[in-house]
Amino acid sequence: MHGLILAGGEGSRLSSEGVGVPKPLVRIGGEPLVVRLLTQLAGLGCETLTCMVRADFDAVFQLLDGRDFGPPLAVRSCRTPSSMHTLAEGLENVPAGPVFCTMVDTVMPASDWRTVYVATAQGLADGADAVLVVTPFVDDESPLYVSMDGAGFVQAVSDDLIAPPRVTGGVYGFGATARAAAGEAMGEGVQRMRGFLKWLVARGSRIGSVAVPRIIDIDHRSDLHLANAWLGSPGIQG
Repeated sequence: MHGLILAGGEGSRLSSEGVGVPKPLVRIGGEPLVVRLLTQLAGLGCETLTCMVRADFDAVFQLLDGRDFGPPLAVRSCRTPSSMHTLAEGLENVPAGPVFCTMVDTVMPASDWRTVYVATAQGLADGADAVLVVTPFVDDESPLYVSMDGAGFVQAVSDDLIAPPRVTGGVYGFGATARAAAGEAMGEGVQRMRGFLKWLVARGSRIGSVAVPRIIDIDHRSDLHLANAWLGSPGIQG
């Protein structure tokens, strides 16, 4: 699989709370988020790495310039209005083949990254159009709930609570069909990542899932403290 990191957002909530660096540079476990993720994806076995970075995050480009993570790395500039737009641009920049995609602020232990990577690769190899990583840990201002059948295939995604609660965790696998569908969805006016997931379900796509106990996404300063405490490091920058 090819690795894709989406780092095109402004990080306005962190900035408003006094975090003085772009979101990809905040430190979790002593490392900038973007470096931590690129190292993780390389170690998992991604054939290539693509990182979509907001155009005005100069410090991120400087940090990654010439850096060697093992697999070929492409750092692409973007100025997109939503994660869906960033995804569509990112998929156009990734070589042909299955894609393992994560938002830049997704935090999990290394063992869970390995679990979801292996399960995602297997799901796509078995014919799934896409795979969603889900968690029962709901700690989001606007969670997207997911229901699955007994075999783990996604039946619905909703802004409203679905019991038992499982929510998307910002990590996705995309096969050839879903990759092609991203452009089609954009053409039909889909504006957000959650809208794309709903669109895939509505058109009958075969979407697998893999669950992990907990995922933290870094939206607020308090999330930095939570993630660092969880992973056993007190250090926070910004």
